Amino acid sequence: MVKFSRNGCWLRIVCAGLILASGCANQTGPLSKKNTFLESAMADFANWPNRIIEDSQETFLREDNFSALLLAGGASIAMHYSNADKNLAGNFGRHRAFRGFTDESLNAIGSPGTHFAVTGLWYAISAESGDEFNKQRAWTMMTALSVTGLVTVSLKAVRNNDTPNGKSWAWPSGHTSSSFTVASVLDEFYGPKVGIPAYVLAGLVGYRMMDTGDHWGSDVVFGATLGWIVGHTIAGKHKKLEIAGFKVLPYTASNDGPVLGVNLMKRF
Repeated sequence: MVKFSRNGCWLRIVCAGLILASGCANQTGPLSKKNTFLESAMADFANWPNRIIEDSQETFLREDNFSALLLAGGASIAMHYSNADKNLAGNFGRHRAFRGFTDESLNAIGSPGTHFAVTGLWYAISAESGDEFNKQRAWTMMTALSVTGLVTVSLKAVRNNDTPNGKSWAWPSGHTSSSFTVASVLDEFYGPKVGIPAYVLAGLVGYRMMDTGDHWGSDVVFGATLGWIVGHTIAGKHKKLEIAGFKVLPYTASNDGPVLGVNLMKRF
């Protein structure tokens, strides 16, 4: 009998193929002049700290985002100190839904390490093939995951509470925040056909974290909110403007005087 290890390496490879296929299938721009992975990575990493700072400010200084995070934080506090967390944990302990292969699969799929690895592979393949469109989308995903990861780890260090099964650094759930970041970015880039299945999968990851006792319900609630806000804000900022699937491009002409306008372009 074949045993599946805890790290789920084989599943990470499958996930990489699925996400890369999704990205390539939705390419809408022509290939640019080829740049190698190393050249692209050096250029992007040189500007990475500035981009993370700018995107973090864009995300957390927005009034609507800040309000949503405050509400999620308040809900987390209420759940934790009203015994709702303990009641949920007790119920999950008595009625486990995921075991064995399903449990290991969701653990691997929801791991931030998996998300970074798959995104890095997406970026590397796009850079090597000269696919600027997918390279930029992969870099946006990488930025969103980084912002989510930095905030999640910082909050874990500050809160430093234990999970139902006795592990440390419970709040918020890193698996959940990272999974909802991925789902939100994919939803922004590719619409509900990709976004809805991604959200369902992210929801299953969050459910699994409570089902196994790895996290309290309040950890999952805040993690999902954080990932949703970061993913949508950063992907929305860097997504090229489109109307009904048409790319919006500037238009200029000089017949009988200067003319300014827009072009709507779609590749069929």
